[in-house]
Amino acid sequence: MMRLTIYIAFVVFILDQASKWIVVHAFNLRSVGEIDVFPPFLVFRMAWNTGVNFGLFSDYAALLRWVWVVLAVAVSAWVLTWVRREGFSRLGSISAGLLVGGALGNALDRVLYGAVADFLSMSCCGIRNPYSFNVADIAIFAGAFGLILFTGDGKKRA
Repeated sequence: MMRLTIYIAFVVFILDQASKWIVVHAFNLRSVGEIDVFPPFLVFRMAWNTGVNFGLFSDYAALLRWVWVVLAVAVSAWVLTWVRREGFSRLGSISAGLLVGGALGNALDRVLYGAVADFLSMSCCGIRNPYSFNVADIAIFAGAFGLILFTGDGKKRA
């Protein structure tokens, strides 16, 4: 199942980076700032996240930039080691791949831009979402949730 994890991580990484390149560079969202795709449900809204979730710790961006990169690589390596050692189920392996691909996608953004390129903004039902996210963020969330649901055998290990 390790091969599946690596394949999923690679696909997520490529989808994340391709979507960011298309939206930020080809659609020039970096200059335009906002593009209505299917308002209010889907709007491309450029946001450079120098912190973590919802921009937390953005005040320390210069100091923490490389810490976030090293942390993403370290967590990815740990998850891959965990998959290899435990022999995850298919869903566990997919979840691990989602998390690793997303983490490495956002880490590359920090290396290239000094911040994570967020551009997806979704609102509904009269509630305006002020935050943006990206494909990597979705994959990280889904992967972490999947790891909680689909790993472990429920028995306490010695």
